[in-house]
Amino acid sequence: MERTEQQWLTHLMQCHDREKPQLRLMDSYYEGEQPLSYLAPELQAEMDDRVRQVVVNWPMLVVDAIEERLDVEGFRFPDEAEADTELWRIWQANRLDAQSHQGHLDAFIQRRSYVIVGAREDDPATPLITVESAMDVYAEHDPRTGAVVAGVKRWCEEPEGASPVDHATLYLPGVTSWWLKGEDGVWREDPGFERDEHELGEVPIVPLANRARLKKPGGVSELKSVISLSDAACKIATDMMVSAEYHATPRRVAFGFGEEDFQDQSGRPVSAFSRIIGRVWATERRRGSGEDGGADVLQFPEAQLKNFHDTINQLARLVASLAGLPPHFLGYSTENPASADAIRSSESRLVKRAERRQREWGEAWEQVMRLALRIRDGQWDPRVLSLETIWRDASTPTVAQKADAAVKKFSAKIVPLRQTREDLGYTQAQIERMEEADEQAAASAMQRILAGDMAALEAGTKPADDDPADDPLPEPEPAGAA
Repeated sequence: MERTEQQWLTHLMQCHDREKPQLRLMDSYYEGEQPLSYLAPELQAEMDDRVRQVVVNWPMLVVDAIEERLDVEGFRFPDEAEADTELWRIWQANRLDAQSHQGHLDAFIQRRSYVIVGAREDDPATPLITVESAMDVYAEHDPRTGAVVAGVKRWCEEPEGASPVDHATLYLPGVTSWWLKGEDGVWREDPGFERDEHELGEVPIVPLANRARLKKPGGVSELKSVISLSDAACKIATDMMVSAEYHATPRRVAFGFGEEDFQDQSGRPVSAFSRIIGRVWATERRRGSGEDGGADVLQFPEAQLKNFHDTINQLARLVASLAGLPPHFLGYSTENPASADAIRSSESRLVKRAERRQREWGEAWEQVMRLALRIRDGQWDPRVLSLETIWRDASTPTVAQKADAAVKKFSAKIVPLRQTREDLGYTQAQIERMEEADEQAAASAMQRILAGDMAALEAGTKPADDDPADDPLPEPEPAGAA
C-alpha cells in the first residue's frame, strides 16, 4: 500500500516512540545511571536515600574496549594504489574524524546510529554529512530488498519565553521535506524550508547497525548480554558497602545503659540510627542481674567480606567470556606477569570482533561516500561500487614487531613501499609527506651526480662515478713486437 507523506511521517514517529524507552535505558547503563536492581522494596523503603548504589560500570568497559579499535583512515578506489584525496577532503570537511567515533559508540550502545547525506548550500562541492543518534532518527527497511525506504529526523526548539516547537524532516527516495507541529498538534509542512526534489532513487540515510541480523536489520545493543551481570555486580557491591558499614568493623554491645545515657553535647537524646552508625548496640540491664547489676560492654569480632569479593570476581569472569575481553581488562593479575605474546593471544577474540565491525561498517561508510559523490556530481559513478574503506589495524602489536614484519615483506618484494608505510600505521597525509621527501631526496641526488659528471668533463678526467669495469679492453700488441 502506498503511503502519503503525512502517513509516512505519522507511521515513522509511532515506531520511533515505541523504541525510545529502551534506547534511554541502554544509554543510562552506559553512563552508569541505571536504577538499582535486586534490592527488596522493604529494605529500599527503610534505607530511603541513605544508601547509594555502587555502580560497577562494566557496560562502558565492554563498549569502549572495542570502539577504541575502530579508526577510519581513508577510502580507496579499486584502480588506485593510493587513498583518494578528494573523498578524504570531504571526510575532513565534515569533521568525521570525531563524529565517526561518536556514531560507532552510539551504535554499540543503542543498537544503531545513522549517517545523513545532503547538499551544502554554501559549498556545493562539499556535501553535508552528519552523524545522528537513534534518539533523533528512525528509518524503516524494505522487507524485500533490505534497503531503507523512509526515514525521519526529529528535534525540538525551545525559544526563550515561548512554547517549545517540534520539527521533523521526512526522507523519501525522491524527496526530502520539512515539517512543523502546530499548536493544534497537527503536523504540516514548514513554509520556511523549500522541498528538496533530489530524485536520488534512494533515501539519503545510512544506518550504522551493530550486529545486524537477517530478521533484525536494526541491530542489537552490545550491552544486552552484560546488563543482567552488571545489575548483579552493582547489587553485590552495594550490599558489600552496607555490610562494611554495619559488620566489617568490630561491634560493641553495652549492657546497663538507659536512654538517658545517650545524649549529645546539648543534652538532646541521640537517635537510634545514630547509635547504629556509632557501632554500639545498647540495652538497659535489669537491676540485680549478674554479679552487681552494673554496666557491661562486650565486643563481637568483625565480619569478613570475602564472599562479596568472590561473587564479583565470578561475575567479572562471565562478563569477560561473553564480551571477549582479556582478563587484565577486568583487573585480573597474577604473581607472574603475563608475557607480551600471552597478552596479545588473550586479545584475539576482541580483535576479531573489531574486524567484523570494520567489515560491516566499512560498507556503510562506503555507501555514505557514494551518496556524497552522487549529490555533488549529479550522477552515479560506477567506480564507487567497488570503493574500499581503509581502517587502522585493530590489533595492538608492538612497534618493533610491526616494523620487523613490514620491512621483511618489503625486502622480499611482497608489498610496495607505500603499503609498507600503511602497515606501519602512518596516516595518508604522513605517507604523502614521506613520498614528497623521497622525491626531493632523489632529485637532489641526481643533481649531485650530474654536477659531478660536468666537473669531471671540464677537468678532462673520467667521472668519479664511472665504473672501471665499463672501460673497453686494450687492443692486443702485434706479435713479435719488442
